[in-house]
Amino acid sequence: MERKNLDWGNLGFGYVQTDMRYVSNFKNGQWDDGCLTDQASITINECACVLQYAQTCFEGLKAYTTEDGHIVCFRPDLNAQRMASSCRRLKMPVFPEERFVQAVVETVRANSQWVPPYGSGATLYVRPFMFGSDSIIGVKPANEYQFRVFVTPVGPYFKGGVKPLKLRISDLDRAAPKGTGDVKAGLNYAMSLYNIVDAHEKGYDENVYVDSATRTHIEETGGANIIFVTKDGKLVTPQSSTILPSITRRSLLYVAKEYLGLEVEERPVALSEIDEFVECGLCGTAAVISPVGTIVDHGREIHYAGMGPTIQKLYDTLTGIQMGRLEAPEGWIQVIE
Repeated sequence: MERKNLDWGNLGFGYVQTDMRYVSNFKNGQWDDGCLTDQASITINECACVLQYAQTCFEGLKAYTTEDGHIVCFRPDLNAQRMASSCRRLKMPVFPEERFVQAVVETVRANSQWVPPYGSGATLYVRPFMFGSDSIIGVKPANEYQFRVFVTPVGPYFKGGVKPLKLRISDLDRAAPKGTGDVKAGLNYAMSLYNIVDAHEKGYDENVYVDSATRTHIEETGGANIIFVTKDGKLVTPQSSTILPSITRRSLLYVAKEYLGLEVEERPVALSEIDEFVECGLCGTAAVISPVGTIVDHGREIHYAGMGPTIQKLYDTLTGIQMGRLEAPEGWIQVIE
């Protein structure tokens, strides 16, 4: 296979239009057969439900070139399950989970020349998404929908790659109790845009959101789950009904326990205790794990070890599984070619 002539080692985390994408339409109560297309543009009516009422959800996963030269995806079945959950919460028709995985496989395979080579530090980001496509002026769900999958080669999510991040405790809320914080709805991210721009302008890499009900417990950042490590090496991650269930976080918890023999704890994490941890990291599909160096809580600075020994082991083990250097648990790796 001949790859595209790109500077793989210097890619940013941005959109690069690739050759093919997958499209399927829902109309008259059913999904059509779907197909691959080279058309990257979408034509919809000005009154489309997605434009009026933000009825849209999405997923994110990656394709990799493994050490032995195979192209694989990491746990796409869990992305299919999570999108199904998002669709049910937003009153959208569920795209069948088996077809979701197959659509991902077909799209990656059709763009195999865009999959970065092993060792480049880059990956192929896969973005499945769905939106209400027909004209809706009253406040109600759409009648017609489009499901699409596109791919784009990307470098590190945070500028500068794996370097300690500086975060701040946010004064704004990410999600309401019993709201949509636990699903991957586009509207959740729209609400965070003002805050992330403001954070960047003030010298921070991300915002740490606390629970909006009491503002006393850590939840997550705008684009990733958060993990902590105690002085005695225990992995702790916040537990809340308004946190997005990250596939990377779930995988890290398994890796910590089953591969590294660490004690793992999912529980509410009080804002008042964050200075008791020695390591902190952000985890998600885009970032994998990014070490946190500092969290600023309204002038109070809490410092962590950056890429400390535990987070380094977690990073090395998970990426080793993804890249084929370590044996993966059954069902975690979807081989594409």
